[in-house]
Amino acid sequence: MEKITKKKYILTFWAVVFTMAAVSWMFPEVKGNSEPAESNDIADVEVKATERLSVRADEERHPIYSVPSYKESFPDSNDVQLAMASKWGVPPVKNREDAEARKRELVYIGSNPYYYVDELSSSIPYLVPRAALLLQDIGRNFYDSLQVKGVPLHKIIVTSVLRSREDVARLRQRNGNATENSCHLYGTTFDICYNRYKTVEDPAGPQRRQVRNDTLKWVLAEVLRDMRLNERCYIKYEVKQGCFHMTVR
Repeated sequence: MEKITKKKYILTFWAVVFTMAAVSWMFPEVKGNSEPAESNDIADVEVKATERLSVRADEERHPIYSVPSYKESFPDSNDVQLAMASKWGVPPVKNREDAEARKRELVYIGSNPYYYVDELSSSIPYLVPRAALLLQDIGRNFYDSLQVKGVPLHKIIVTSVLRSREDVARLRQRNGNATENSCHLYGTTFDICYNRYKTVEDPAGPQRRQVRNDTLKWVLAEVLRDMRLNERCYIKYEVKQGCFHMTVR
């Protein structure tokens, strides 16, 4: 075996050093990350860009389809709803004083972040807890759906809730077609109008862009269809009253 001389050893050593330096200069990614802050900044930008693309993709993946037919999608008659009202509801209340005395069985519902209770002339704002939860979930799901679809937030409007015997009697005097044994007597039923909505906006901020009621109706119909298919409620599409009439299941 040839003996390695001191001179040959030194030449070999410097050759290796120069080779490593050349590789490091030509391929900087080989050496350790000497600028972590800059790399992290780039990573943050990439993450934010990915998130923006994801949001856009979500909007593209969630178009508004509505339902093929309102009457066919929400066909549940008063008889069908009355069976559920009798099952889950309270005994019909005589008048408003009687309703006030039923607070252990009924929940007061007022306007909140998820829905708006209209000025009531023929009903009072009480529901059984099961129905109150359904109403809350509908309002929240409507919010979620609007947000996913890129539509400015709006509240649904509740137009009718619990009716007393006196309320029904007065309605029948004005409208002979009004049902005497109404589902509204049991605290299980409420109406949500489909041609009016409450815009959600900051009073001190800029005005929100206008949204057609038809667009909001399409989104609401999707939410209610899902609730019905999940067996949360029965729903009737009321043309003359301009509302979705529903009873909790």
